[in-house]
Amino acid sequence: MERLQAPLRESIRQKALELGFCAAGFAALRPQPLAMERLRSMVAEGRHGDMHYLETGMVERADPTLLLPGVRTVLSVAIAGPTPSAQSDDSGIFSAHATVPDYHRVVKGLLLELLDFIRSVAESPVVGIACVDGAPVLEKPWAEAAGIGRSGKNTLLIVPGAGSAIFLGELLLDLDIEPDEPMDWEPCGTCAACLDACPTGALVAPGKLDARRCISYLTIELKREFTKEEADSTAPWLFGCDRCMEACPHNQPGNTEPHPAFVPSPSMEEFTAEKVLALTGSTFRKIFAGTTVMRLGLKRLKRNARAVKRERTAGT
Repeated sequence: MERLQAPLRESIRQKALELGFCAAGFAALRPQPLAMERLRSMVAEGRHGDMHYLETGMVERADPTLLLPGVRTVLSVAIAGPTPSAQSDDSGIFSAHATVPDYHRVVKGLLLELLDFIRSVAESPVVGIACVDGAPVLEKPWAEAAGIGRSGKNTLLIVPGAGSAIFLGELLLDLDIEPDEPMDWEPCGTCAACLDACPTGALVAPGKLDARRCISYLTIELKREFTKEEADSTAPWLFGCDRCMEACPHNQPGNTEPHPAFVPSPSMEEFTAEKVLALTGSTFRKIFAGTTVMRLGLKRLKRNARAVKRERTAGT
């Protein structure tokens, strides 16, 4: 199959920008040995904690043709989310991304619109699938290969002008599209603000994360009850943690505006640990419907709130 010509490739990129993505790029399907080596090392060292899906999806991450037979191109996109702002309220804090509509649904919906557009302009039938976060895809390595950003010392992808306050998505396509070049860019230099800002030392080295220490992992991914040490380390966060992003110079005011879909909910920004502990199941569903907090569930949200409240009590 001949590669699609540049004008068509650029029309697809332009459509992506019109849909509100802040960056879009194309990568030809090829092995990602370095990314797989890093992932296998993380799992072998146990730094992935209880995220067993990283183990079970290893084969698919190494070979996207298992997700879409005949895939030739990975189209990576980034969309600007809410910019984290430094918060110090010890009564409980939600990560910025938890206060807006669930990015999984928003990004996937926009990716499907983009796929419809591609099908409308391509000369032959197109098979493609949209992937957002939960799919076993090497999101950051493909985004780097597609030239839309580079990973920083906090392990997050940094997009020029948008920073790391972004959400990623991919279209796996059976089209052979001329690829973009990876960025010749070092986003961090000598800066170590994210490493210094991490309250638990989860960033054990530049670009190396121990999820077992990460507050986002503990408050979102961990299914069981906290140990005492884990509970002591999570306050004041009720869901997620933004400290490394708050400290990053790439995430300062003046960056790309968040996509219009990501309007924060004032009611969530005002929530405290005490209010969480008073929630009933029906009230929880009413307040958090359509957000990523619904994936956590009320039981684990209350677990997080108890940790915050214990820490406040101990500090008084």
